[in-house]
Amino acid sequence: QVQFVESGGGLVQPGGSLRLSCAASVFSLDRYAIGWFRQAPGKEREGVSCISSSDGSTYYADSVKGRFTISRDNAKNTVALQMNSLKPEDTAVYYCATFLVSRLPDLIPFRSWGQGTQVTVSS
Repeated sequence: QVQFVESGGGLVQPGGSLRLSCAASVFSLDRYAIGWFRQAPGKEREGVSCISSSDGSTYYADSVKGRFTISRDNAKNTVALQMNSLKPEDTAVYYCATFLVSRLPDLIPFRSWGQGTQVTVSS
């Protein structure tokens, strides 16, 4: 079945790090990139990062560029998001999602089948 399974969230202090992982059943579709969006209470969802399924090109929101790194493991159908130098404003539920290649570099999520993983950055 088509599904995403997100993991790796948790509570971390400002400046700390977390590594999120997404296991995806549609990882290899040429039409899509795969990555992450996030949503905080009372706020609109925000595309965070994605990686192309075809050539491995990476894309980042300005708010996370230089702090987050996305990677993939095609053999395992997984995508990881290494998050360093975390800030309180990074607090949100993070969802693995597909992104249409045709929409890039705009980080507009297309579809997510996962439940998300909570990231909380607080002292």
